Amino acid sequence: MGDSLMDGVTSIMLLPDDCLCFIFNFLHCRTDRESFGLTCHRWLNIQNLNRRSLQFPCSFGIVGPSSLSQSCTDINSFHLYRILARFQHLEYLSLSGCAEILDSALSYLKPYGSKLQTLCLDCCFKISDYGISLVGDGCPFLTTISLYRCSITDTGLEALANACLALRHVNLAYCSCISDSGLRALSQGCRELQAVKISNCRGVSGVGLRGCSSTLVYIDAECCNLEPVGIMSIVSGGGLKFLNIACLSCSNFRNGLEAIGNGFAARLKILNLRMCRSVTDASIVAIAKGCPQLQEWNLALCHEVRVLGWASIGSNCHNLKKLHVNRCRNLCHQGLQAVRDGCKELSVLYMSRNSRISDTALELFKLYRCNVEIKAEEVMSIGPNWDSIDYDEST
Repeated sequence: MGDSLMDGVTSIMLLPDDCLCFIFNFLHCRTDRESFGLTCHRWLNIQNLNRRSLQFPCSFGIVGPSSLSQSCTDINSFHLYRILARFQHLEYLSLSGCAEILDSALSYLKPYGSKLQTLCLDCCFKISDYGISLVGDGCPFLTTISLYRCSITDTGLEALANACLALRHVNLAYCSCISDSGLRALSQGCRELQAVKISNCRGVSGVGLRGCSSTLVYIDAECCNLEPVGIMSIVSGGGLKFLNIACLSCSNFRNGLEAIGNGFAARLKILNLRMCRSVTDASIVAIAKGCPQLQEWNLALCHEVRVLGWASIGSNCHNLKKLHVNRCRNLCHQGLQAVRDGCKELSVLYMSRNSRISDTALELFKLYRCNVEIKAEEVMSIGPNWDSIDYDEST
């Protein structure tokens, strides 16, 4: 290199690999990053070594710089082997939507997937418990896994929990074959859990989360067959900040939600009770008193909440910023007045089709609380993304 410089000849090819890696990491455009690897074999190798994330175009989500450029709708074992052998430093891999991929393909994670931290297998319908056990063997440092609509059972979940002790974010939504037994293995084996999605898991009552870690701050259990003792188990860790138990179908929940307000959920900030039609004033009063940090509360279609419940919200929810009351049949002008006079931090009220609220009551609310924005839209989902939750002991 010295002789070349003395002759006045310079070339980017004379730069060492670490300098080329530095340059590559400043390329944010997908086209530029792919063109970099087309220059020569040496630059292609640098591109391969520096790729940290990868998702296929058939993956759910926005296709971005981490996606492969070619179309690939039927990923098989051979494709995955070639990909993992080429990109050996991946930290994020999404195979979501690759419905034809088999268990055997995941065996290649053992030699090449040791650095993976996030793995998405949403709608990989042919992945079974054996495939999940291969994930555990090959990815010991996994922190995030999404198994939405996968055909796994408690056996696969137990194998995952035993192998991936560092798991923090787990999506099991629509995994219809799991039960509280698998959840118990997960919550007891992975003591750094922060977020769990079990929505539409009909075999789950909630008791599997009894004694969960205080790091567990996010639980989405919408449309589950939860029981009162399951609710107590869900909040037993004491660190919960987000809880979605919308669409509870059990009739024994008239007062079964009082457990949320019994002290273990004092740090709760976002609570979704949408379509919990049988929840009564007793539960609302307990939650309003026992969850002083609540900032957003969805009570849309909670028809049994009456004046006593709304009055308790007004008296106790001093940090409430967003309240959803769409289609609450028993919200009358007295209940609205209690919210108006009590919730001083309220900034948004989602309100529509409340038949017992007169135009006069609504105009009075606007007059006294002109700083509150009233929105007619009915929001189906609230809260942060499950995989972006980060445990903070100070809040």
